[in-house]
Amino acid sequence: MLRLVYRAAWWIVAPLAVLRLLIRSRKERGYREHIGERFGRGPARSASDVAPLIWVHAVSVGETRAAQPLIDALLKAHPEAKLLLTHMTPSGRATGVELFGDRVMRSYLPYDSPRLVRRFLRAWRPSLGIVMETEVWPTLIDECKRADVPLVLTNARMSERSYKRAAKFGRAVREVFVGFSRVLAQTDADAQRLAALGARNIAVLGNLKFDMSVLPELIARGQTWRSAIGDRPVWVAASTREGEETLVLRTFAALGVPDALLILVPRHPQRFDEISALIAAAGMTSARRSVWASKPVAAGSGVDVPEPLPSNVQVLLGDSMGELGAYYAAADLAFIGGSLLPLGGQNLIEACAAGVPVLIGQHTFNFTQATNDAINAGAALRVDDPQGLARGLRELFNDKPRRLAMSAAASAFAARHRGATEGTVSVLGALLEGEEAAR
Repeated sequence: MLRLVYRAAWWIVAPLAVLRLLIRSRKERGYREHIGERFGRGPARSASDVAPLIWVHAVSVGETRAAQPLIDALLKAHPEAKLLLTHMTPSGRATGVELFGDRVMRSYLPYDSPRLVRRFLRAWRPSLGIVMETEVWPTLIDECKRADVPLVLTNARMSERSYKRAAKFGRAVREVFVGFSRVLAQTDADAQRLAALGARNIAVLGNLKFDMSVLPELIARGQTWRSAIGDRPVWVAASTREGEETLVLRTFAALGVPDALLILVPRHPQRFDEISALIAAAGMTSARRSVWASKPVAAGSGVDVPEPLPSNVQVLLGDSMGELGAYYAAADLAFIGGSLLPLGGQNLIEACAAGVPVLIGQHTFNFTQATNDAINAGAALRVDDPQGLARGLRELFNDKPRRLAMSAAASAFAARHRGATEGTVSVLGALLEGEEAAR
């Protein structure tokens, strides 16, 4: 009955979906583009194309970046195959273009209605489907099973909070999770919760995000920015979410560290102008990366050198995509957003991989294991609230030996947990070969 209600709801909601896209496009124009793909109408493979197709779904920016080492490894391991990358957001799609260019095909995933999903599967004829982390769409799972397309939940995580919500649906949710061909979980705790929800054929392979490397060119770019910033204490507030920026600016006002610079990098690009206005309303002098570093005064070794950042600039707004690694490389300390408010936190692994000590709030239920492990490794520091964040920043800025020790611990922590990609590619390769043999 719940499944029928769910499908009926999509029939009711679908006509309103275009209106919602148009409304969202006021802030992010990309929502106006490729609308047909969201209804299963878009590019399709030619009938004569018989190459195996690996399909990876990464909903937005975070999942796309997490999928990078996996996609690179799949393309290397299966040169005979083609790869389709699907998204739900324009920012995720733009990240896919940035990371993979024309090495992959791309589309939006259609809405979770039977006719639309069937149209999508007929158009692309995937040999193997891979969905990242928490993407559980009941109709998509059903239709893949109907079309004999193995569907794997990869880098799977299930927080205690999400588990309790899902468990309320009882048998209905178990019928959904049993539809996955394989589930590749990040941790034992994730695996146990997923099994309790009905998932089968589970393997614990670790977190793919540990295999994300900060590109050398981003490190070099960040170091060049740091030279242009000068000898100032610098901290980055990364992947902040709505409502947090005000708290971060209050923290900065109470910090009490002379000449400190805040690099503020909101998670969602459509909010850049909004955050710029917030900074101005707080009475702080700011610069935007898109303006300051867009006109280099010199260039060397392929890295553009921006003009020196004026000493009166208190906040540098990181209004760019795909440069988080550079912002980390320019900073002494990093605060990871989504954690001062009950939003579940954001990924701290990239900061650790860049060797930056991390401060993080109390709300990290989406990244519980990675956060706790980083804290236990001495790579990260938990803070209770904005006052605690200000205190932690101040203590670390004033204690260089401790800061350097945390930096070394962060690099070691990130390196120690790598390796999930290799195991994942092995499992997926076996499924792909089995599917091709069956065909």
